[in-house]
Amino acid sequence: MKFELTILGSNSASPAFGRHLSSQVLNIGQNFFLIDCGDGTQNRMMNFKVKATKINQIFISHLHGDHFFGLVGLLMSYGLNNRKEPLHIYSPPGLKPIVEIQFNHELGYPIFFHETNPEKHVLLFENTSVKVFSIPLVHRVPCHGFLFVEKRRPPNMIKEKILEYQIPFNKIKDIKKGANFITKDQRVILHKELTKPASEPRSFAYCSDTEFSKEIIPFISGVDLLYHEATFMHDLLEMASKTKHTTAKQAAIIAKEAAVKKLVLGHFSSRYSDLTPLLSEARTVFENTILATEGIPIVI
Repeated sequence: MKFELTILGSNSASPAFGRHLSSQVLNIGQNFFLIDCGDGTQNRMMNFKVKATKINQIFISHLHGDHFFGLVGLLMSYGLNNRKEPLHIYSPPGLKPIVEIQFNHELGYPIFFHETNPEKHVLLFENTSVKVFSIPLVHRVPCHGFLFVEKRRPPNMIKEKILEYQIPFNKIKDIKKGANFITKDQRVILHKELTKPASEPRSFAYCSDTEFSKEIIPFISGVDLLYHEATFMHDLLEMASKTKHTTAKQAAIIAKEAAVKKLVLGHFSSRYSDLTPLLSEARTVFENTILATEGIPIVI
């Protein structure tokens, strides 16, 4: 099953040097989740051929404009394109009146606003494929990140065994759930002989604007992919602390202590045209670090 992240925007505050404002799409088994929606998100989705119509859940980390100013335009476009499917939006309190005041007519599809508590690590959403939790962050306004955890899938059938024992298609579902199979000559073939374990569940943590905080480590421990803001280099630590942001080195410290598998740096300050120094700084602490590159899918 696909588990793939596409970064639509990686810059902070304003676009610069070809970089755009915060937004990402996570595809988990053709379930598409939009994470933050900075200005220009619609265009970025079109540029990268992201299936915007497949998005039914939108997660907004906090109410700074560079993380949600693209939302109203996207909602209007859904209406103009005759969307009918319900849309669920998860965010800290205050987003609903900001959005609804922009509309003077019905959009033609239902929107459900789910107010979150940025101070709590709680389950926000669940379907058959994934669970989504909030990650409390420390910023100048109420803010949280998001943890996406794939559900454990049933074991896979061994194709050769299906042929060997001529297992009917209608028996496969029960076998995956743990049933044995009885052949035509009444032999009992054990479930464990017919199946192999599915791959381990995958996970992705999105930590948007936040000051350096080790309190998030228990929530993101061992994730396959961590996106963590790295607005500044460490020589601007004082500025990072003042604005409640993180340096590239600090993001790497979080990744290392949380024993994540891969770190993606993002939310870059417009003072940096060349991001190579931020990457180098992080890699001195955590080697498996990459830069957020817009439009190139990251497969987990």
